[in-house]
Amino acid sequence: MTGHRLSPRAPATFHVNRSVGAGSHRLEAVFPGLDRLPELARLPLPSRARGALVRTTRAEVVRGPVWMYVAPHEVPEILRRAGVSPRTAPDDRIVIGASHLRRSARMVLMMDVLHELCHVIQRRAGRDLWQEGYRYADRPTEIEAYRVVLDLARAHGASDRFLQEYLRVDWLTPKEYRLLLRNVGVPPPSRASRRRSARPDAERP
Repeated sequence: MTGHRLSPRAPATFHVNRSVGAGSHRLEAVFPGLDRLPELARLPLPSRARGALVRTTRAEVVRGPVWMYVAPHEVPEILRRAGVSPRTAPDDRIVIGASHLRRSARMVLMMDVLHELCHVIQRRAGRDLWQEGYRYADRPTEIEAYRVVLDLARAHGASDRFLQEYLRVDWLTPKEYRLLLRNVGVPPPSRASRRRSARPDAERP
């Protein structure tokens, strides 16, 4: 979803530097003032630790069909078997597609970066972001991170239609998509509104 007409307005305190070039950056260079964003309060982390989380997480802007994901330290076997080769990094790093950064609505970008920060928190707590035995649509870490940003979007006036489109990702089958909607508490789209997402990028591990 880029500048979709259904996208609610992002808060004025969320800033995006769309001119950042490919490469490694401070996360705040891509999202200036992120460490002071009031919406960080929704992350499952004590308030005193939220600013440090932003300051110690890097961003890597890449070309190609990418949205956002947390770079694994090494390629997980579950992704290797699926033929997916994400960027890896020894530190906590959020990989961001350049076209996603340039073109997507600010609300979508805010939801995505907070979703990925939830994953950084989970990994720092010792949780496996690519746990075997779960599909993407029922993986506990994904459900938790989605619920955080969906509640945030609803607080800013997001409609069910917007949330349905936000969750319509390319690597889910229709059955898995319906499962994800159910697991995160979003009603399925009406028959008349079913269509492929307008989001331009391809894959988020």
